[in-house]
This record gives sequence, structure tokens and C-alpha cells, in this order.
Amino acid sequence: MNFDLSDEQKMLAEQARGLLGERTPYDHLRRLIDDGAEWDEALWRELAEMGFLGAAIGEAHGGLGLTALDLGVISEELGRANAAVPFFSSIVLAAEAISLAGSDEQKARWLPGLASGVVIGCFAASEGPGPLVGAAVQCIGGRISGTKFPVADAGIAHIAVVASGDALAIVELNQPGVTRTRLDSFDQLRAHYRIDFADAVADVMPGHGKVATLLDRAAVQAAFEAVGGSEACLAMGLTYVKDRPMFGRPLASYQAIKHKLADVAVGIELAKSNAYFGGWAVDESADDLPIAAAAARLSAITAFEMAARENLQVHGGIGYTFDANCHFYYRRERMLAVNIGNRAHWADRLIAHVPDSNIAQSAQGETV
Repeated sequence: MNFDLSDEQKMLAEQARGLLGERTPYDHLRRLIDDGAEWDEALWRELAEMGFLGAAIGEAHGGLGLTALDLGVISEELGRANAAVPFFSSIVLAAEAISLAGSDEQKARWLPGLASGVVIGCFAASEGPGPLVGAAVQCIGGRISGTKFPVADAGIAHIAVVASGDALAIVELNQPGVTRTRLDSFDQLRAHYRIDFADAVADVMPGHGKVATLLDRAAVQAAFEAVGGSEACLAMGLTYVKDRPMFGRPLASYQAIKHKLADVAVGIELAKSNAYFGGWAVDESADDLPIAAAAARLSAITAFEMAARENLQVHGGIGYTFDANCHFYYRRERMLAVNIGNRAHWADRLIAHVPDSNIAQSAQGETV
């Protein structure tokens, strides 16, 4: 197995990094927050023009039909840039859900718009504290009622893919019977909402039992995004300690600082290897996808948390302030750590799928 990018994937990464590097300087992110913007609409249009939104959507539906690893390359660069776009909600979750579980008619109706960026989707699974995917929302006779929260990017979305247990349905959000209420979000560049459905029209997807697979595939992309954010934190911390003098010497010359950043680098390499393995497992529909996805998810959570926290630490007192750029990544890391299930959820999933293991046999049932 080759754990390296192909020449084409390296070119894709360079294109994405070049565009995002130009369009997402930290001053721009601050302006988005100050203006109360929920997203970077101009950047979204440019991502669509570059074909990034349709990268993993089939060619028959207006996409490029690329692989999960190709999509991971884009996710990694979006994480590095801390971009304020609904890529994870619309492309990684909503479009993927329709591709996995939708009928031919549903795919033909929605995937071209998602690939072009004209349609934005979100994924509504949680019903507050409790299981990752709640089942209290009821969809009967093409009508849906109940509440989902928090739902990322629901304020700008046109459709929501709603998960209730093992069932998935597409709900247009601009219709009577749907109420969206904005919630406080720790990551100010990713708005979250509560959605109340009151006998709203819902289009149930025929593919039942796809929710766990969808979340496995999303976990791999989340891992790539976290790897990009981790590498940005490490680069930011390195730049600072090389420039910052302390008692006549660069801060980077002190052994304690070197050890901190070396630990971060090791964690990132482990997370990156697991993300690549997860991408391979998705593309090959491998039987051990649940293990690969959980390993990628857990190692990425750990690496990004360590990188974001140590970045704050090496910046000293200023690292905690809004004047420092560290907090962008710390907030994104906190959001990514829980958005598709927390560490305990994915640890349980990993243990439950370890083959021929006494641990697996004694593991409690999963919460998905």
C-alpha cells in the first residue's frame, strides 16, 4: 500500500492551497466574524468554479467522479485555511448521503446542484444530548415532525438530509412547517441551528441502513480536515518560537519547546497515516472501513487537540486573546472534535469492530 499522494493529487493540493491561501488571510476571517457573516459566499463560488465541490460526485450528476482520497486532499487544505464554507455539511455529508441512499430520481434532482454549489445541503442527525443520531423525529406518510439540533450550516442550506435511526429523508428548508433558530456557536466561522419540523414535506430515501457507513466516510474526511488544521498550528507555533527571543536566545532553542513541538509533529504523522488508510478503505469499500474510519477519527482528534493547545501555549499570554490567530484553530478543533460524535463514540465503534477480540465481544452496543 502506497501511503503517498500521486502526482495528480499533489497538483490538486497545490491548487487548493494556492486558492485558499489567497482568499482566507486571518484579517479576512476577522472581518467575516465582525460582519456577522455565516459563511464566505465568494470563496464558495470560487471553490465551485474550480470543481472542488463536485470532486467526489459522479460524472453523471455533474461531478468529477474522483476518489475519497482526492476529496481528502481538498478537506485537508480547507482545514489548513480554517475556511468559512459549508463544505463538510453540503458535500461530505448531504451529497454523500444522497449518493449512498438516494433513488435515481433524488440523485438526478439534487446532486448536480450540490456539485455546482447552487444548492447547499446540511445534515440533521442529533437531537441534543444523547445518541449521535436521534430517532424521535418521525417521518410518516411523507410528512416529518420533530426537532434536530445542533445542525451546522442550516441557516444557509436549501435542503437538509434528516437522519432518524437508520432512515434518511430529504427536506426542503424553505417551506411551511420548517423553523430555523440560530444557536450560539463556539466556532464563530461555522453557524449552528435548531430546526423544528411541524408536518413538513419530506422525501424519504429508499436506502435504509446507510447511516453508519455515511458517518464512517465522513469521519475520514473530518480526519483530513483536522490534519490540515494541525499542520497549520504546528507551522504557526514554529514561526513564532523561531522569531520570539527569550533571555537573548530564540525561544525555539530551549529543549522544552522542542519537545512540545516534536510531540505535535509525531501526532500529526500518525493521524495523517490513518487518514490515508481511511481514504483507501472508502475507495476500496474495504470490510475494515469501520476500523479504519474510527482510527482516523480518533488519531485526528488527538493530533488537532494537541496541536491547537500547544500552539496557544508556545504563544504565551497572547495565545488566548482574540488578537492572536491561534484561537481560530482552537475553536475549529473544539467543533470538529464533536460534530459527528465525540471521542467516546468512536472509541466504542473501534472496539466493537476489532475482529476476534475479547474486548470487542464485551463491548456495549453502538450508539449510531
